[in-house]
Amino acid sequence: MTAFLVFLADYSTKYAAVKYLIEEPFEIFGNLFKFQLVFNTGAAFSIATNATIFLSGFSMVVAAGILYFTSRIDSIKWALGLGLVLGGIFGNLSDRIFREPYGLQGAVVDWISVLSWPTFNIADSAVVVGVLLIVNLIWKKVPPRLVTK
Repeated sequence: MTAFLVFLADYSTKYAAVKYLIEEPFEIFGNLFKFQLVFNTGAAFSIATNATIFLSGFSMVVAAGILYFTSRIDSIKWALGLGLVLGGIFGNLSDRIFREPYGLQGAVVDWISVLSWPTFNIADSAVVVGVLLIVNLIWKKVPPRLVTK
């Protein structure tokens, strides 16, 4: 459910960004915080702009791993962390599949700009928060409680 809600929020905000921010950024607090449309062919911080197929393939492998393990997890905290990461992966992967130039090479829609930080989106935020939650759970040695079948 978490992954679906993240995907839905990401998809709808990207749709709005492409529709309403195409002309110019929408400044909230000047250059401190604004909504600005950017098409990113790379990963975070616009690195690996020539490796979109690799990034897409890596995303699919991670998503498959999450889907495999989530059926064995009964911890709500672990499910939330993995759901955030999975929803973020699906959000950005759908851009890579369905945006030009298509075929796992499409540009990801980024639209949130804070200070001089690289522009990002809901999917990026969900992945970061999910990974931080998972790292925290590992650090605190909270077991995912794998259910044996």
